[in-house]
Amino acid sequence: MAPFDKKGYRSTTTRMVERYASCVCADGFTMSVQASEFNYCTPRVDGAKRYEEVEVGFPTAVEPLLLDYAEDPSCPTNTVYGYVPVGIVTTVIAKHGGIVEGEVPPGVAPLKASAR
Repeated sequence: MAPFDKKGYRSTTTRMVERYASCVCADGFTMSVQASEFNYCTPRVDGAKRYEEVEVGFPTAVEPLLLDYAEDPSCPTNTVYGYVPVGIVTTVIAKHGGIVEGEVPPGVAPLKASAR
């Protein structure tokens, strides 16, 4: 697999593929949320206006809402979670206090952490 450049794009033989920055939540929970033709998502295309399911990867803690989608349930913080409905990802973000850093693909509600 080709390396990422400074802007988070992976070089392929024909084009660059966007990579979303890891989603860091208010309580410190972090996960990668990705969608492209190379990820386990629906639709499985680059640059969709809205994704219905996305790929979640390498959460920093066990998250019960994601476990049914784990590629390797025996290593829940060292695996990817394919075809996770965007509503579940949005619920996980809300459960952990909202996003303080990072981004999510279109279709996942980008719930920002409230200022206190």
